[in-house]
Amino acid sequence: MNTVPTNTLLLTLILLLLVVGAIAWIVVQRQRTNRLQRRFGTEYGRTIKELGSRAKAEKELAKREERVSGLRIVALSPVEAAGFSKAWNGLQGRFVDDPKGVAAEADRLVRDLMVKRGYPMGDFERRAADISVDHPAVVSNYRAAQVIAVRDARGEADTEELRKAVVHYRTLFDELLEVTPAPDAATPARVAVQS
Repeated sequence: MNTVPTNTLLLTLILLLLVVGAIAWIVVQRQRTNRLQRRFGTEYGRTIKELGSRAKAEKELAKREERVSGLRIVALSPVEAAGFSKAWNGLQGRFVDDPKGVAAEADRLVRDLMVKRGYPMGDFERRAADISVDHPAVVSNYRAAQVIAVRDARGEADTEELRKAVVHYRTLFDELLEVTPAPDAATPARVAVQS
């Protein structure tokens, strides 16, 4: 019996299995990347930029998904949603008289809504990360509002910036409330703070 062809055949088979395994690994990685890009949208790119590599960002985004999947996020009852909407409309109506107070109140109302829905209230980055899993399209609004809130705390935000913060909070608020406003259904108070 000749062992050279058997060894060559065995070696060829092992190399073929390694190539197939490598191709399968690449395909799985691409599918994971595509899924995370679709799910997180612009948050995917922001996370890569923040962490410095695609692998680190994808690991972080997967951890977020896992963490949020363990949360008990609940829908609001119609009565609860109406109460939050009423509170929002009330604060919006006070913007002209107290932009600084309304911006701070908008932040508190968004946090209250997050708590009611079941999101934990860790630090801001943790809240934003949790929100990014189910609401990636609006997490950038939350981040933008927070930047303005920090500037306001230092006494550096003007009324126009505070208006923008309220608009950003409103976008997140509507998404979390899961209410889609009808076109042309804006109240005069809402028009006052829209961009």
